Amino acid sequence: MNNLVVKSVNHSYLDKKILNDLSLELIDGEITCLIGESGTGKTTLLRIIAGLERQTSGEIILGNEIISNDSLFKDANKRDIGLVLQERALFPHLKVIENISFGLEGTKKDRIKRSRELMETFKILQYENSYPHEISSGEQQRVALARALAPSPKVLLMDEPFSALDRALKFSLRMDTRKILKSEKITVLMVSHDYNDALVVADKLAIMSEGKIAQIGPPKEVVLNPINKEIKKQFVCETGDMLYWKSILEEKNQ
Repeated sequence: MNNLVVKSVNHSYLDKKILNDLSLELIDGEITCLIGESGTGKTTLLRIIAGLERQTSGEIILGNEIISNDSLFKDANKRDIGLVLQERALFPHLKVIENISFGLEGTKKDRIKRSRELMETFKILQYENSYPHEISSGEQQRVALARALAPSPKVLLMDEPFSALDRALKFSLRMDTRKILKSEKITVLMVSHDYNDALVVADKLAIMSEGKIAQIGPPKEVVLNPINKEIKKQFVCETGDMLYWKSILEEKNQ
């Protein structure tokens, strides 16, 4: 089981507390989306789980293994965790297939086979020999997602994966991404400020506030039964009703 447990994690920058005794469990094969206002610590938590930063205190467990606590810190490249950044960070001098296969182990034949399987899944096989600057931003994001999935990580972390895309691209890519992640049966934590993306892609929403998880649950439960006024106001439209968010939830189930 590839459950990931964040247990009583605290983190501070100088005198400012960013994460405040935060606990979170990601269930094997589920997609959890972390949402909340800017400055609540979403990206910091992602970086700590990935091993790009070390928490001030607390514990992170992947499966049956502690990967970080007060006395132990496993390097990022040894955590078996994939990461998709907002900037995509593709290698400009490498072709699409080379970007996806970069860092994969095994024979050249095996690396090419795995890369082509993912290119077909993400509908980018026709761009195999293209360079990143020769394809659209939506296609670049598909390449970044394929590259992160290529090594078959136990957990995938995504930081604002759709933020740089226009509305039409977002609509198609978020639906495709959900289907692919579910078919790969991978544990996912996605950070987003966009509630539309979160509601469509996620199995669970985790609302962050003041450096901790304020509420977590299935999207419908969180939207229709917020535990306090601060969370409720995030889902109330200008008309004062919840019909818009209900329609977004229905979109995922179609």
